[in-house]
Amino acid sequence: MKVRVDEDICAGHGICVATCPEVFRLTADGFSEVIVDVVPPEHAAAARTAEEQCPENAIEVEFD
Repeated sequence: MKVRVDEDICAGHGICVATCPEVFRLTADGFSEVIVDVVPPEHAAAARTAEEQCPENAIEVEFD
């Protein structure tokens, strides 16, 4: 499973980082970015929760 953040619509709420810091972090500009190429299986549920809870719908989960 892979995730991506649409940087054009991310508003930097940080919910994804709070939900799954193993996959997301905030940049120096305060916007979310993905820090792994492939989401480890043990963090997949949290990454999907981050996608669901993103107020801007900026996160997209891609299944292999």
